[in-house]
Amino acid sequence: MFNVTELVIAFLLSSITAVLVTPLVKKLAIKIGAVDKPDKRKTHDGVKASMGGLAIFLGVFAGLLYLQPQHEQMIAISIGAVIMLMTGILDDIFQIKPLMKLNGQTAAAIVVVSSGVVIEKITLPFFDVIYFDDFSFIITIIWIVGASNAINLIDGLDGLAAGVSGIALVSIFIMAVMDFRVTVVYLTLVLIGGTSGFLYHNFYPAKIFMGDTGALFLGYAIAVVAVLGLFKNIAFFSFVIPIIVIAVPVFDTLFAIIRRIINKQGIGTADKGHIHYRLIKMGYSHKASVLIIYGFSAYFGAMAIIFNSATLQLSLVIFGVIIIGVQIIAELAGVVLNGQQPLIDGIRKVFGLKKV
Repeated sequence: MFNVTELVIAFLLSSITAVLVTPLVKKLAIKIGAVDKPDKRKTHDGVKASMGGLAIFLGVFAGLLYLQPQHEQMIAISIGAVIMLMTGILDDIFQIKPLMKLNGQTAAAIVVVSSGVVIEKITLPFFDVIYFDDFSFIITIIWIVGASNAINLIDGLDGLAAGVSGIALVSIFIMAVMDFRVTVVYLTLVLIGGTSGFLYHNFYPAKIFMGDTGALFLGYAIAVVAVLGLFKNIAFFSFVIPIIVIAVPVFDTLFAIIRRIINKQGIGTADKGHIHYRLIKMGYSHKASVLIIYGFSAYFGAMAIIFNSATLQLSLVIFGVIIIGVQIIAELAGVVLNGQQPLIDGIRKVFGLKKV
Protein backbone atom coordinates (compact mmCIF):
# COMPACT_ATOMS: atom_id res chain seq x y z
CA MET A 1 0.00 0.00 0.00
CA PHE A 2 0.97 3.64 -0.42
CA ASN A 3 2.44 5.57 2.49
CA VAL A 4 -0.15 8.35 2.84
CA THR A 5 2.04 10.49 5.10
CA GLU A 6 4.86 10.31 2.56
CA LEU A 7 2.51 11.33 -0.26
CA VAL A 8 1.11 14.26 1.75
CA ILE A 9 4.62 15.53 2.56
CA ALA A 10 5.65 15.27 -1.11
CA PHE A 11 2.55 17.16 -2.22
CA LEU A 12 3.11 19.92 0.34
CA LEU A 13 6.79 20.20 -0.61
CA SER A 14 5.88 20.60 -4.28
CA SER A 15 3.06 23.08 -3.77
CA ILE A 16 4.76 25.21 -1.11
CA THR A 17 7.98 25.34 -3.15
CA ALA A 18 6.02 26.51 -6.20
CA VAL A 19 4.18 29.14 -4.14
CA LEU A 20 7.42 30.50 -2.67
CA VAL A 21 9.60 30.50 -5.80
CA THR A 22 7.00 31.95 -8.20
CA PRO A 23 7.63 35.58 -7.07
CA LEU A 24 11.37 34.98 -7.57
CA VAL A 25 10.74 33.52 -11.03
CA LYS A 26 8.61 36.57 -11.80
CA LYS A 27 11.49 38.92 -10.96
CA LEU A 28 13.89 36.81 -13.02
CA ALA A 29 11.51 36.73 -15.99
CA ILE A 30 11.17 40.52 -16.03
CA LYS A 31 14.93 40.95 -15.68
CA ILE A 32 15.78 38.71 -18.66
CA GLY A 33 12.91 39.86 -20.86
CA ALA A 34 10.66 36.79 -20.59
CA VAL A 35 7.48 38.85 -20.74
CA ASP A 36 4.14 38.70 -22.52
CA LYS A 37 3.02 41.92 -24.17
CA PRO A 38 -0.67 42.61 -24.87
CA ASP A 39 -2.05 42.66 -28.41
CA LYS A 40 -5.45 42.64 -30.11
CA ARG A 41 -5.86 38.87 -29.59
CA LYS A 42 -4.79 38.65 -25.94
CA THR A 43 -7.04 39.58 -23.03
CA HIS A 44 -4.56 41.00 -20.52
CA ASP A 45 -3.52 44.61 -20.05
CA GLY A 46 0.08 45.68 -19.67
CA VAL A 47 3.28 43.66 -19.80
CA LYS A 48 3.19 40.46 -17.73
CA ALA A 49 6.04 38.24 -16.62
CA SER A 50 6.07 34.90 -18.39
CA MET A 51 8.20 31.78 -17.85
CA GLY A 52 6.20 30.86 -14.73
CA GLY A 53 6.48 27.21 -15.70
CA LEU A 54 9.95 27.29 -14.16
CA ALA A 55 8.27 27.58 -10.75
CA ILE A 56 6.14 24.51 -11.50
CA PHE A 57 9.26 22.60 -12.51
CA LEU A 58 11.09 23.58 -9.30
CA GLY A 59 8.08 22.52 -7.24
CA VAL A 60 8.00 19.16 -8.98
CA PHE A 61 11.76 18.79 -8.50
CA ALA A 62 11.41 19.40 -4.75
CA GLY A 63 8.73 16.73 -4.44
CA LEU A 64 10.70 14.19 -6.46
CA LEU A 65 13.83 14.91 -4.43
CA TYR A 66 11.89 13.78 -1.38
CA LEU A 67 10.10 10.78 -2.94
CA GLN A 68 13.01 9.60 -5.13
CA PRO A 69 10.86 7.27 -7.26
CA GLN A 70 12.68 4.26 -8.66
CA HIS A 71 12.04 3.63 -12.35
CA GLU A 72 14.40 2.39 -15.04
CA GLN A 73 13.47 5.25 -17.39
CA MET A 74 13.45 8.04 -14.78
CA ILE A 75 16.74 9.56 -15.99
CA ALA A 76 15.50 9.70 -19.60
CA ILE A 77 12.15 11.14 -18.48
CA SER A 78 13.99 13.83 -16.50
CA ILE A 79 16.32 14.70 -19.40
CA GLY A 80 13.33 14.97 -21.75
CA ALA A 81 11.58 17.23 -19.24
CA VAL A 82 14.61 19.54 -19.02
CA ILE A 83 14.84 19.73 -22.84
CA MET A 84 11.14 20.60 -23.05
CA LEU A 85 11.53 23.16 -20.24
CA MET A 86 14.53 24.81 -21.93
CA THR A 87 12.66 24.94 -25.25
CA GLY A 88 9.86 26.82 -23.50
CA ILE A 89 12.27 29.17 -21.72
CA LEU A 90 13.99 30.04 -25.00
CA ASP A 91 10.64 30.75 -26.63
CA ASP A 92 9.46 32.90 -23.71
CA ILE A 93 12.64 34.99 -23.93
CA PHE A 94 13.38 35.10 -27.66
CA GLN A 95 10.11 34.00 -29.37
CA ILE A 96 11.98 31.38 -31.37
CA LYS A 97 10.72 30.16 -34.74
CA PRO A 98 8.00 27.46 -34.74
CA LEU A 99 10.28 24.94 -36.45
CA MET A 100 12.96 25.43 -33.81
CA LYS A 101 10.37 24.96 -31.07
CA LEU A 102 9.08 21.82 -32.78
CA ASN A 103 12.64 20.49 -32.97
CA GLY A 104 13.02 20.98 -29.22
CA GLN A 105 9.76 19.20 -28.51
CA THR A 106 10.69 16.34 -30.81
CA ALA A 107 14.14 16.04 -29.22
CA ALA A 108 12.57 15.75 -25.76
CA ALA A 109 10.16 13.10 -27.04
CA ILE A 110 12.95 11.13 -28.76
CA VAL A 111 15.01 11.02 -25.57
CA VAL A 112 12.23 9.53 -23.47
CA VAL A 113 10.95 7.22 -26.22
CA SER A 114 14.45 5.90 -26.91
CA SER A 115 14.60 4.74 -23.29
CA GLY A 116 11.63 2.45 -23.85
CA VAL A 117 8.70 4.63 -22.78
CA VAL A 118 6.46 3.80 -25.75
CA ILE A 119 2.84 3.11 -26.61
CA GLU A 120 3.11 -0.56 -27.45
CA LYS A 121 -0.51 -1.44 -28.10
CA ILE A 122 -4.17 -0.47 -27.89
CA THR A 123 -7.16 -2.55 -26.95
CA LEU A 124 -10.27 -2.33 -29.12
CA PRO A 125 -13.64 -4.06 -28.67
CA PHE A 126 -14.18 -6.94 -31.10
CA PHE A 127 -10.56 -6.63 -32.33
CA ASP A 128 -8.81 -7.45 -29.04
CA VAL A 129 -5.21 -6.14 -28.72
CA ILE A 130 -3.50 -4.35 -31.60
CA TYR A 131 0.29 -4.13 -31.34
CA PHE A 132 2.12 -1.21 -32.98
CA ASP A 133 5.50 -2.96 -33.18
CA ASP A 134 7.84 -0.80 -35.31
CA PHE A 135 5.38 2.13 -35.32
CA SER A 136 5.41 2.44 -31.51
CA PHE A 137 8.32 4.87 -31.60
CA ILE A 138 6.69 7.28 -34.08
CA ILE A 139 3.22 7.08 -32.52
CA THR A 140 4.60 7.89 -29.06
CA ILE A 141 6.59 10.88 -30.36
CA ILE A 142 3.47 12.22 -32.08
CA TRP A 143 1.49 11.76 -28.84
CA ILE A 144 4.05 13.63 -26.70
CA VAL A 145 4.52 16.49 -29.16
CA GLY A 146 0.77 16.71 -29.80
CA ALA A 147 -0.14 16.82 -26.10
CA SER A 148 2.50 19.49 -25.45
CA ASN A 149 1.11 21.70 -28.20
CA ALA A 150 -2.48 21.11 -27.10
CA ILE A 151 -1.77 22.43 -23.58
CA ASN A 152 0.18 25.32 -25.11
CA LEU A 153 -2.69 26.34 -27.38
CA ILE A 154 -5.27 26.44 -24.59
CA ASP A 155 -3.08 28.73 -22.50
CA GLY A 156 -5.07 31.84 -23.36
CA LEU A 157 -6.68 32.99 -20.09
CA ASP A 158 -5.37 33.47 -16.55
CA GLY A 159 -5.12 30.10 -14.80
CA LEU A 160 -6.64 28.16 -17.67
CA ALA A 161 -3.81 25.85 -18.76
CA ALA A 162 -2.64 25.30 -15.18
CA GLY A 163 -6.14 24.42 -14.00
CA VAL A 164 -6.95 22.15 -16.93
CA SER A 165 -3.60 20.39 -16.54
CA GLY A 166 -4.13 20.02 -12.80
CA ILE A 167 -7.57 18.46 -13.29
CA ALA A 168 -6.16 16.06 -15.90
CA LEU A 169 -3.36 15.07 -13.53
CA VAL A 170 -5.81 14.47 -10.67
CA SER A 171 -7.76 12.11 -12.96
CA ILE A 172 -4.58 10.21 -13.87
CA PHE A 173 -3.55 10.13 -10.20
CA ILE A 174 -6.86 8.52 -9.18
CA MET A 175 -6.59 5.90 -11.93
CA ALA A 176 -2.95 5.22 -11.02
CA VAL A 177 -3.95 4.63 -7.38
CA MET A 178 -6.73 2.29 -8.53
CA ASP A 179 -4.27 0.37 -10.74
CA PHE A 180 -1.48 0.56 -8.12
CA ARG A 181 1.02 2.18 -10.49
CA VAL A 182 3.48 3.56 -7.95
CA THR A 183 5.70 5.62 -10.28
CA VAL A 184 2.70 7.27 -11.94
CA VAL A 185 1.21 8.07 -8.51
CA TYR A 186 4.46 9.74 -7.41
CA LEU A 187 4.88 11.72 -10.62
CA THR A 188 1.28 12.93 -10.86
CA LEU A 189 1.20 13.87 -7.18
CA VAL A 190 4.20 16.21 -7.36
CA LEU A 191 2.97 17.60 -10.68
CA ILE A 192 -0.40 18.40 -9.06
CA GLY A 193 1.44 20.03 -6.16
CA GLY A 194 3.68 22.17 -8.37
CA THR A 195 0.79 23.19 -10.61
CA SER A 196 -1.56 24.09 -7.74
CA GLY A 197 1.17 26.09 -6.02
CA PHE A 198 1.78 28.09 -9.18
CA LEU A 199 -1.96 28.50 -9.76
CA TYR A 200 -2.08 30.50 -6.52
CA HIS A 201 -0.26 33.28 -8.40
CA ASN A 202 -1.65 32.50 -11.85
CA PHE A 203 -5.43 32.45 -11.30
CA TYR A 204 -7.34 35.53 -12.43
CA PRO A 205 -6.08 38.21 -12.14
CA ALA A 206 -2.72 36.56 -12.86
CA LYS A 207 0.49 38.01 -11.46
CA ILE A 208 2.56 35.86 -13.82
CA PHE A 209 1.94 33.59 -16.85
CA MET A 210 3.29 30.06 -17.17
CA GLY A 211 4.33 30.79 -20.77
CA ASP A 212 5.60 28.13 -23.12
CA THR A 213 7.94 27.09 -20.30
CA GLY A 214 5.01 25.78 -18.29
CA ALA A 215 2.66 24.74 -21.09
CA LEU A 216 5.24 22.59 -22.88
CA PHE A 217 6.52 21.08 -19.64
CA LEU A 218 3.03 20.20 -18.39
CA GLY A 219 1.96 18.85 -21.78
CA TYR A 220 5.08 16.68 -21.88
CA ALA A 221 4.54 15.50 -18.31
CA ILE A 222 0.89 14.57 -18.88
CA ALA A 223 1.77 12.73 -22.09
CA VAL A 224 4.57 10.75 -20.40
CA VAL A 225 2.61 9.71 -17.29
CA ALA A 226 -0.22 8.66 -19.62
CA VAL A 227 2.18 6.38 -21.48
CA LEU A 228 3.50 4.97 -18.19
CA GLY A 229 0.03 4.36 -16.80
CA LEU A 230 -3.05 4.76 -18.97
CA PHE A 231 -1.73 3.24 -22.20
CA LYS A 232 -0.69 0.16 -20.21
CA ASN A 233 -4.32 -0.56 -19.37
CA ILE A 234 -5.82 -3.69 -20.88
CA ALA A 235 -9.44 -2.51 -20.75
CA PHE A 236 -11.45 -2.09 -23.93
CA PHE A 237 -11.07 1.32 -25.58
CA SER A 238 -7.88 1.77 -23.53
CA PHE A 239 -6.41 4.12 -26.15
CA VAL A 240 -9.30 6.54 -25.62
CA ILE A 241 -8.64 7.10 -21.90
CA PRO A 242 -5.56 9.39 -22.23
CA ILE A 243 -7.35 11.43 -24.89
CA ILE A 244 -10.43 11.81 -22.67
CA VAL A 245 -8.26 13.05 -19.80
CA ILE A 246 -7.10 16.06 -21.86
CA ALA A 247 -10.18 16.18 -24.11
CA VAL A 248 -10.68 19.95 -23.83
CA PRO A 249 -7.23 21.00 -25.13
CA VAL A 250 -7.08 18.10 -27.60
CA PHE A 251 -10.41 18.83 -29.24
CA ASP A 252 -9.96 22.59 -29.00
CA THR A 253 -6.74 22.13 -31.00
CA LEU A 254 -8.40 19.74 -33.46
CA PHE A 255 -11.34 22.08 -34.03
CA ALA A 256 -8.97 25.03 -34.43
CA ILE A 257 -7.26 23.15 -37.26
CA ILE A 258 -10.63 22.31 -38.85
CA ARG A 259 -11.81 25.92 -38.47
CA ARG A 260 -8.68 27.30 -40.12
CA ILE A 261 -8.91 24.85 -42.99
CA ILE A 262 -12.54 25.83 -43.55
CA ASN A 263 -11.56 29.51 -43.47
CA LYS A 264 -8.61 28.80 -45.80
CA GLN A 265 -6.08 29.92 -43.21
CA GLY A 266 -2.77 28.35 -42.26
CA ILE A 267 -3.25 25.82 -39.47
CA GLY A 268 -0.66 27.70 -37.41
CA THR A 269 -2.47 31.02 -37.75
CA ALA A 270 -3.41 32.52 -34.37
CA ASP A 271 -7.05 33.50 -33.98
CA LYS A 272 -9.70 34.18 -31.35
CA GLY A 273 -11.75 31.11 -32.19
CA HIS A 274 -10.54 28.98 -29.28
CA ILE A 275 -13.18 27.90 -26.76
CA HIS A 276 -12.02 30.34 -24.08
CA TYR A 277 -12.22 33.32 -26.43
CA ARG A 278 -15.62 32.17 -27.72
CA LEU A 279 -16.99 32.00 -24.16
CA ILE A 280 -15.87 35.56 -23.50
CA LYS A 281 -17.42 36.65 -26.79
CA MET A 282 -20.68 34.99 -25.65
CA GLY A 283 -20.69 37.34 -22.68
CA TYR A 284 -19.10 35.31 -19.90
CA SER A 285 -16.53 37.03 -17.70
CA HIS A 286 -12.86 36.07 -17.75
CA LYS A 287 -13.17 34.12 -14.50
CA ALA A 288 -16.47 32.49 -15.47
CA SER A 289 -15.04 31.33 -18.80
CA VAL A 290 -12.11 29.69 -17.01
CA LEU A 291 -14.41 28.01 -14.47
CA ILE A 292 -16.69 26.70 -17.23
CA ILE A 293 -13.72 25.06 -18.94
CA TYR A 294 -12.61 23.68 -15.58
CA GLY A 295 -16.07 22.13 -15.37
CA PHE A 296 -15.68 20.53 -18.81
CA SER A 297 -12.24 19.22 -17.82
CA ALA A 298 -13.61 17.71 -14.59
CA TYR A 299 -16.48 16.16 -16.58
CA PHE A 300 -14.09 14.45 -18.99
CA GLY A 301 -11.77 13.47 -16.13
CA ALA A 302 -14.65 11.76 -14.33
CA MET A 303 -15.66 9.98 -17.54
CA ALA A 304 -12.08 8.74 -17.97
CA ILE A 305 -12.00 7.34 -14.42
CA ILE A 306 -15.29 5.48 -14.95
CA PHE A 307 -14.19 4.37 -18.41
CA ASN A 308 -10.94 3.00 -16.98
CA SER A 309 -12.63 0.16 -15.10
CA ALA A 310 -15.92 -0.17 -16.99
CA THR A 311 -17.26 -3.27 -18.68
CA LEU A 312 -17.66 -3.26 -22.46
CA GLN A 313 -21.38 -2.48 -22.19
CA LEU A 314 -20.82 0.42 -19.77
CA SER A 315 -17.90 1.64 -21.90
CA LEU A 316 -20.23 2.03 -24.87
CA VAL A 317 -22.67 4.05 -22.74
CA ILE A 318 -19.91 6.27 -21.34
CA PHE A 319 -18.50 6.68 -24.84
CA GLY A 320 -21.88 8.10 -25.92
CA VAL A 321 -21.87 10.53 -22.98
CA ILE A 322 -18.35 11.61 -23.93
CA ILE A 323 -19.45 12.26 -27.52
CA ILE A 324 -22.11 14.64 -26.17
CA GLY A 325 -19.36 16.59 -24.36
CA VAL A 326 -17.25 16.70 -27.52
CA GLN A 327 -20.27 17.94 -29.48
CA ILE A 328 -20.73 20.81 -27.01
CA ILE A 329 -17.04 21.73 -27.37
CA ALA A 330 -17.39 21.63 -31.16
CA GLU A 331 -20.38 23.97 -31.00
CA LEU A 332 -18.54 26.35 -28.67
CA ALA A 333 -15.57 26.25 -31.06
CA GLY A 334 -17.85 27.29 -33.92
CA VAL A 335 -17.18 24.38 -36.27
CA VAL A 336 -20.75 23.01 -36.37
CA LEU A 337 -23.14 24.15 -39.12
CA ASN A 338 -21.45 27.51 -39.66
CA GLY A 339 -21.35 28.38 -36.00
CA GLN A 340 -24.79 27.06 -35.00
CA GLN A 341 -25.29 25.45 -31.56
CA PRO A 342 -28.17 22.96 -31.88
CA LEU A 343 -27.30 20.85 -28.82
CA ILE A 344 -26.52 23.83 -26.59
CA ASP A 345 -29.74 25.55 -27.69
CA GLY A 346 -31.64 22.34 -26.94
CA ILE A 347 -30.14 22.17 -23.44
CA ARG A 348 -31.12 25.80 -22.88
CA LYS A 349 -34.72 25.05 -23.85
CA VAL A 350 -34.94 21.98 -21.62
CA PHE A 351 -33.64 23.84 -18.56
CA GLY A 352 -35.23 27.19 -19.40
CA LEU A 353 -31.90 28.96 -19.70
CA LYS A 354 -31.41 32.18 -21.64
CA LYS A 355 -28.52 33.02 -23.89
CA VAL A 356 -25.86 35.07 -22.15
